[in-house]
Amino acid sequence: MKFCVIGLGRFGQQVAKVLAENGMEVMAVDSNESIVASIRDSVTQAVCMRVIDESSLRSIGIDEMDTVIVAMGENFAQSILITALLKKRLKIPKVIARAINDIHKEILTIVGADRVILPEQEIGIRVADNLSSPFLDLIRLSKDFSISQILSPKEFVGKSIRDLALYINYKVHCIGVKDGDTVIGIDPNHVITEDEKLIFAGNNDDLEKIAKL
Repeated sequence: MKFCVIGLGRFGQQVAKVLAENGMEVMAVDSNESIVASIRDSVTQAVCMRVIDESSLRSIGIDEMDTVIVAMGENFAQSILITALLKKRLKIPKVIARAINDIHKEILTIVGADRVILPEQEIGIRVADNLSSPFLDLIRLSKDFSISQILSPKEFVGKSIRDLALYINYKVHCIGVKDGDTVIGIDPNHVITEDEKLIFAGNNDDLEKIAKL
């Protein structure tokens, strides 16, 4: 897949680099020469240009991209204009835009962004979730449903995933086990050992019950 990241602040640079590390074809665009130079070896193509209108977007081959990330959140008006051009005029299949506040987010959604991200808000929510919950880690998928990492409850040690009948008894699913930095899919016959980092998915209240066992 082909991605373009417009705006290489800390958020944009991180998105571009990780996409490239994941094997994607990435074009990174910014008007700052030093920033573009610093990322050139990490992405497929780095372009130094101030993107201001439809012609400048077309000049870098934006219409060949599958997804464009508009990461210039601080420039409120410009990010809205670029997002609108990408969706309404250039018909980019997927446009993801960074917002700096809820009003900015609403406007970006109105002009056609497929997804709007508020990085600081999302990070803040995740930090608060992890500080206020009994889980080792928590990823909120919705207000009530999450994926969490929980140390194997004592009641589960020595029993298999199948024997525990987790959904029937606890309304959760065990979807993997964390080994170092790797998450491994779990087999129904897997026997839980002490201090395993298990990955569960389910409603927050049900996950909390598991964490307290």
